[in-house]
Amino acid sequence: MIVSLVRRTLILALGALALGGCTSITDWISPAKQDPPAELQDIEPRVSINTLWRTDVGSGSDDKRLNLVPFIADGRLYIAEADGALMALDAANGSRLWRVELDAPLSGGPGVGEGLVVVGTTDAEVIAVSAVDGSLQWRAPVSSEVLSTPVVADARVVVSTIDGKIDGLDAASGERRWRYEREIPTLTLRGSGSPVLSGDHVLCGMPGGKLVSLQVSDGTVLWDASVSVPSGRSELERLSDIDGDPLVRGGIIYAASYQGEVAALEESSGELLWRRKFSSYSRMGADRYNVYASDAEGILWALDADNGSALWRQEGLRNRQLSDVGMISGYVAAGDFEGYVHFLSPEDGSLVGRTRVGGEPITKGLLTAADVLYVMGDAGELAALQVTTL
Repeated sequence: MIVSLVRRTLILALGALALGGCTSITDWISPAKQDPPAELQDIEPRVSINTLWRTDVGSGSDDKRLNLVPFIADGRLYIAEADGALMALDAANGSRLWRVELDAPLSGGPGVGEGLVVVGTTDAEVIAVSAVDGSLQWRAPVSSEVLSTPVVADARVVVSTIDGKIDGLDAASGERRWRYEREIPTLTLRGSGSPVLSGDHVLCGMPGGKLVSLQVSDGTVLWDASVSVPSGRSELERLSDIDGDPLVRGGIIYAASYQGEVAALEESSGELLWRRKFSSYSRMGADRYNVYASDAEGILWALDADNGSALWRQEGLRNRQLSDVGMISGYVAAGDFEGYVHFLSPEDGSLVGRTRVGGEPITKGLLTAADVLYVMGDAGELAALQVTTL
């Protein structure tokens, strides 16, 4: 999928490089135009998929490759739409509790905490509303577009922008209290991994394959480490961004980069535990033993969490533009570009079930809570699913 993306944008990207400055690759191409997506084959279902409720929340990400992902807290499901709508739903039945129009092009979030629901915009702004009723609390400018989910904790709102900056804003007022920034490569993917909260610090994947741990309260750098080292003669070959959110399990961080590696690092120190070649731009899933990841070609892998060795690979979904990977009731789940959600056995990667949430792509919107999988398609189709073994 990304290979097709690069082919389409090569001339524009190289022209921008000649002019200098930072460039984000932005355009996608249907895989059918370059490398056809795998045709879905009949499977013998081994799970029962029950739709608890289904609704349409509006525009969703509006086919703009935004990072608008549902967030669940205290029995409420918070949803942001590209056209500026922000809402809270009852997670049990999908009924609307409140909805506000923010008159802004939303692009990242929502993040929830400290009594706030916080979103970012393509207009370089962060907006916070009350989690109780959606009333506006504050709006704050940031340095550039926000394509990540803000983290809200310890009286701070931590937000990453696409120009390589991470800001710590005061949760009460929106005033900036600290900033972390680093030089980013000339050419990057459009997007950025979201900060991930773990204890009193956040973990942030960066362009160029870097991972950094920052203190939430004051932005102190606890450590930074290289998940992958860019290589190649051209800017395109050296493209190695961490666009999927880091995954934290039992004091170990798992992170992957595009055209780079997937790696495991010690959370306390950033020390590298293992690394293997892998190209991904999506969030991974994990259970007690394995890490599950979709590579840039849409092949799903199970990697041993202890050493990174490949346990199985599922090629039946190749080039189907898979979503972030989720876990539900012991099964691996991923959405695709036609609105299907696929369920796989964690033991051997075999396909055990499939359902369709809508007709539009599912890029980011997988969320698991209390044995319910919430799935949001890019056009705003939202469903709550339960999975049981037959």
